[in-house]
Amino acid sequence: MIDPAAVANRDPAAAIVDLGGETMGTTWHVRLAAPRGFDAATVQIAIEARLDGIVAEMSHWEPASLLSRFNRAAGGQWCALPPDFATVMAQGLTIAGITDGAFDPAIGLVVDLWGFGPRSVATPPTPVDIEAALARSGWRRLAFDAGTRRLRQPGGLSLDLSGIAKGHAVDAVTDLLHARGIRHALIEIGGELAGRGLRPDGEPWWVDLEVPPIADLPSLRIALHGLSVATSGNYRRGEHTIDSRTGRAATGGIISASVIHSSTLVADAWATALTVLGAEKGTTLAGRMGIAARIITHDDVGIREMITAPLAAMLAD
Repeated sequence: MIDPAAVANRDPAAAIVDLGGETMGTTWHVRLAAPRGFDAATVQIAIEARLDGIVAEMSHWEPASLLSRFNRAAGGQWCALPPDFATVMAQGLTIAGITDGAFDPAIGLVVDLWGFGPRSVATPPTPVDIEAALARSGWRRLAFDAGTRRLRQPGGLSLDLSGIAKGHAVDAVTDLLHARGIRHALIEIGGELAGRGLRPDGEPWWVDLEVPPIADLPSLRIALHGLSVATSGNYRRGEHTIDSRTGRAATGGIISASVIHSSTLVADAWATALTVLGAEKGTTLAGRMGIAARIITHDDVGIREMITAPLAAMLAD
C-alpha cells in the first residue's frame, strides 16, 4: 500500500540522481529523487563517511577494526560497543536465538578455516580442525549487556558479521538520507536493497528478485516502498554459507533465499538463516515468524520455488 505522506511530498519535477562507490569489498549505489537545493557532492561525502565508520567498527578484514580488536581480546574482557555495533549485535543475537543458530555472528574461526575470511587457505580444514574451531565459537558463548552496550569476549571467540553488516549499512544510509530531507530513494550495497518513498513519476522503486542462472523461473517484481530485500545464494560464490552447527557448508539444498522486510539488517540475517535451515524447516519457521521470503531449491525433485505465507499475502495485495 502506498503511503499517502509519500505521495504528498513527492515532486514530479525532481531530477533522479545516481551516487555510488565502493565499500565492504563490494559496491554501493543510491538512486534518489533530488529535493530542491540538493548538493550531490556533499551527500556523496556524507555517505562515504558513514560507510567508512561502519567498516572501521565491524570489518572482519581490517586488523584495526573494533571487531578485530574484540576478536583478539583476552577471555573475560568486556568491550564497550558504539551504537552501530551494538544494534547489529542485539539484532544478530536475537535472530540467532530464534533460528537456533542457523544465523550465528560468532563463527569467525570457522569462516576463516574455510578461507572465506581475510586469509586464503591452501587446503580444506580437517574434521579435527573444524571441531576445535566450533568448540571456541557460537553465539551462546557471548554475553551482551544491551543497557550498557557491552559485549564479553569469552576467550578465543571470533565474530564475523558479514551476514548482517551490509544490511545494517543499507539502513544506515537510508536513515542518513532521510535526515537530510531525501525521502525518495533506492539504496543498494552488494545486492541488498532498500526503497523509500516514490519515484518522481509516482511509481514505487521496482526491483526484480534475483533468480539463479540455473533456475528457469519467472522473475518476481517487488515494489520497495518502505521495504528492503536481501538475497543469500550459493550460486554467487559457490558453497560459502557455513552451517554453524556443523562447521561445514550448508547442505539444505537452497540455492537462493530472498527475504523482504522493513529492515535490511533483518532481511540480510534471515536470508543467511534460511539458506542454512533448508527449504522445509526454513519455510516453516519463516512463516511462523512472519518473514516474507522466496526460496529456490535444487534437490532430487529438481528446481523448486517456495514462497512463504507472508510473501504470498504481500503479492496478493
